[in-house]
Parts: sequence; C-alpha cells; structure tokens
Amino acid sequence: MNDNNTKRLSRLTAILTQLQTKRLLTATNLADKFNVSVRTIYRDIRALEQAGIPIITEDGKGYSLMEGYKIPPVMFTESQANALILAEQLVLKNKDTSFIKDYTEAIDKIKAVLKQTDKDRANLLADRTRFEQNLNRERNSNNISELQRALTNFQLVKFDYTNEQNKTSNRTVEPFALISTTENWLLIAWCRLRKEFRYFRLDRITKMQVQTEKFEQHKMTLQEYFDKFY
Repeated sequence: MNDNNTKRLSRLTAILTQLQTKRLLTATNLADKFNVSVRTIYRDIRALEQAGIPIITEDGKGYSLMEGYKIPPVMFTESQANALILAEQLVLKNKDTSFIKDYTEAIDKIKAVLKQTDKDRANLLADRTRFEQNLNRERNSNNISELQRALTNFQLVKFDYTNEQNKTSNRTVEPFALISTTENWLLIAWCRLRKEFRYFRLDRITKMQVQTEKFEQHKMTLQEYFDKFY
C-alpha cells in the first residue's frame, strides 16, 4: 500500500467517524479539516456510499448518516489485524509528522474495537516488528502471516532451513521478532537445535509448520534484545 492510498484510508475512516458523531457535515468543513480540496471530499463521500454507507446529501446543507443507522462493530480476523499492524510500521517510516499522527490515531481506534486478547497480541506484534525499506520490492517469502500468529500466540514453529553454505537442517524455534532489512525479512527466534537466539531469512525457510505446542514468552522487548546481544 503506497502513502497516498494509506492516507486516503485514514481520511475515509476519519470522515466516517465524523459522520457518526455529528448531525450534519459540509464538504467545505471536511475539506478544511483534512486539508484537501472539496472535490476530493466529493470523491471520498462517493467511495463511502459505494461501500454501502447510507449517507444522505442535503442540497445546500451537507451530509449526514441515515437516521437510525449504526456502524456495526468492526470485526477483524487475527491475520487482518496483524496486516494492519504491519502497515502501521510502514507508515511510521513516512517523513510527514501530521500523516503519522493521523494514521496512528486511526489505528488506535481500530485497536479499541478489538477483543482484549486480540488487542494484546496486536500490541505485542507492534513491539516485535521493525521495517527497513526493501529497495527491489521483490516478494521473496510467503510465511509472514503464519509467523505473526505463531509469535503472538507463543507457538513453536518447525521448518527446514538452508544456510549460506547451502546445507539444510530441520529447526524447531520459538519466534521472538520479525525484522525487515533492505533485502529480506528475518525471523529472530530461539533455536532449540543451537540453544541460542538466531536469525533466519524467510526466503530460506521451507516446509514450515506452526505447532500446537506452546513455549514460555521471552520476557524482554526487542530493544532489550538488541542491547543485550549487539
């Protein structure tokens, strides 16, 4: 998701929130609030209407939600919530302070409707994820969603891992954090074979299986890990 699309998603969410809290909104007021053109607000309102939101347009007055209409509670699967948390980490790399503020406030509202257990997992994942720009944009792994769930549910993961010498071994690990470098996603995990924390490149992981067996959470933050080992 690029910055423009993410910014628009944040604005649409905020407009919908405004419609829920105020009886009548004008396009001019919304344009001033979000620092966009009135024409942009017109497009945003049409997008919300196309998404099924019953918005009433009162000529010469503004917009309101149909009386009695309530936005149903937002429901996310765990993978969808994790994807939003990952998107937040990308947004935090943006250089525009106001954009970061708007988006993080929107994410806070989304977190607010999650169940407490899902909220705890989302916050844990946010603390255990770091992102650096992938310059070549190559899609070189397909395990992030499963690893996110394993990380936040403290489940063991088994996989075959091929190292730089092209030797493959079977590993059982306790996922601790996910890191994105300029080229690859890395998993930081306690390796039960080597009996120490190790980095694993996701593009070198095959035959991965998340186990039902759980492990005891490692009681340190990602920054504490870096301070201790690097």
